[in-house]
Amino acid sequence: MKIRLVNNGVFIPVDDIEQALTPPAEGFYWIDADVDDLAVLQPLFMMHDLAVEDCLSDEEQRPKIEIYESHYFIVVNSIRFDDEEIFLRAVNLFLGRHYIISVTKHKVSELRTLKPILWEQEVSTPDRLLYLLVDLIVDNYFTVGDRIEARIEKLEEDILMHTKKSHLNEIIGLRSEILWLKKVLGPQKEVINTLNKKDLRLIDDQLQKYFSDIYENAVKISETFETYRDLMGNLREAYQSSIANRANEIMRVFTAITTVFMPLTVITGIYGMNFTNMPELDWKYAYFVVIGLMVTLGLSMFFIFRKKDWI
Repeated sequence: MKIRLVNNGVFIPVDDIEQALTPPAEGFYWIDADVDDLAVLQPLFMMHDLAVEDCLSDEEQRPKIEIYESHYFIVVNSIRFDDEEIFLRAVNLFLGRHYIISVTKHKVSELRTLKPILWEQEVSTPDRLLYLLVDLIVDNYFTVGDRIEARIEKLEEDILMHTKKSHLNEIIGLRSEILWLKKVLGPQKEVINTLNKKDLRLIDDQLQKYFSDIYENAVKISETFETYRDLMGNLREAYQSSIANRANEIMRVFTAITTVFMPLTVITGIYGMNFTNMPELDWKYAYFVVIGLMVTLGLSMFFIFRKKDWI
């Protein structure tokens, strides 16, 4: 657990948690904690049992905002994409009048990125930190969206160039991830919309208007992932079409080869009959003539099919 007094973007480390209970003369306290630290923080900051239970739960938390007497409990999801799977990291925030407590189970890159921004913008209020953090989290969805789009384009190119069975598994897996993420984005939009429109006494009125810009970005992200879902459907159709075309191509080649050998089979069948009266069998050059005929016929048909691009 790290306790910092933040004033004009300057961080001052604090060793005693008791000090954070009293509003400072200037600035606010930012407590960056793990879930294990909640046992200490809950009685000190009068955290609601349900909020603490949500932080400790192993299940994925839906984004939400709960308003309590002394603080707000806000859950937003940070996103990470490792080219194989999409991960969401719940960021639990307790917003008070003179403090903000961030509780996470995993490392969240936005919390590290946030520090220089606080210094650059000379932040001195916890609601301002909340705004900047949510803005960073939402902006990161655009970055992940760009990577997903690049992945879809690469997959489409691979399918068109050389279709493999493994491509279908990739399509199904990525489409499932996008659908799952699309469902998560709905509650997150609602949380941001609440921060934008609802009368919240712990958030400055002027600052609250800025959440409308974040909400617009959240709507764009939701629409973007809706487009990705449609693209994955088109990609699956392209895969099935490519497989069907390959099957047709193979069947066409096999049919052409079979057609080439059909007259040769007829010739060998005729001269494989055990009739006594077959004058050609007594001819000295019959074997060479038949073989030459078969080779000539086969090559002629091959070049005709080749010219018509049938094989």
